Amino acid sequence: MSDPVPHRFEAAYRVRFDEAGADGLVRASSLLRYAQDAAWQHGAALGLTRDWYEEHQLVWLVRAVDLVLARPMPVGARLDVTTAVVGHRRVWARRRVELRLAGDPPAAPPAAVALTDWVLIDGTGRLVRIPESFSTLFGVPAADFEMTRVPAASAPEGAASVALAVRPHEVDPNGHLNNAVYLDWLEEAVAAANGAPDLARLPRRYRVEYLQALAQGAEANVVAWQPPPGGAGATASAGAAASMASAAWHGSVVRGADGVAAARARLTLGSEPA
Repeated sequence: MSDPVPHRFEAAYRVRFDEAGADGLVRASSLLRYAQDAAWQHGAALGLTRDWYEEHQLVWLVRAVDLVLARPMPVGARLDVTTAVVGHRRVWARRRVELRLAGDPPAAPPAAVALTDWVLIDGTGRLVRIPESFSTLFGVPAADFEMTRVPAASAPEGAASVALAVRPHEVDPNGHLNNAVYLDWLEEAVAAANGAPDLARLPRRYRVEYLQALAQGAEANVVAWQPPPGGAGATASAGAAASMASAAWHGSVVRGADGVAAARARLTLGSEPA
């Protein structure tokens, strides 16, 4: 359902059986797919259809995602998803997506929130300045924030690594690995590193910075490791307290062909230290 205010778009989703994990709760990657779909519906409702983008040789490409899951969303749960463009700079824009459990009171906090940073590119893959008409169409203010970044970190020797390849069903209409799949890959690498981590722990936060696109058939190594508790220089007691509050994981997706990083990620299970 579209909102009468054109700067915002709302859509309703139901968590389907195949969109949940063995615990019966929605996968994080499924939530990101809802966010993608709502964004495309929003644009299409304003006339920016896939045909329009093909005609103008323009494509939106996700460069970063910051997704926070705060409440469990089981199979069959109905979600009200709201998306809006909340800021932009010359070649990139940010969408905020809120996912709420249907029936919750209006003042209830969202079950999940996603911030997605997109860049606009042309048919040759070069960055393109966002047209002024987009700012008016979406009612977008100039961003007073920076694009989401995931700091580079070096995996320790012996870090868990999972060899994967981009399969046909993981490729999106833009011809490359869909950005939601990276969350599944990250979780797989974390599971390989830790055996059976509590990947349903809440709150849970995923941050991914996409560096290079992966095409169908591309091979990649997905690496996951935990940083030292509390960071460098932390005392043993402070590190233990931080680890009880949260469990943090670093991740990277490295192209098998040339060793170039395709994505950097960070996953936090539980509340992050203040």
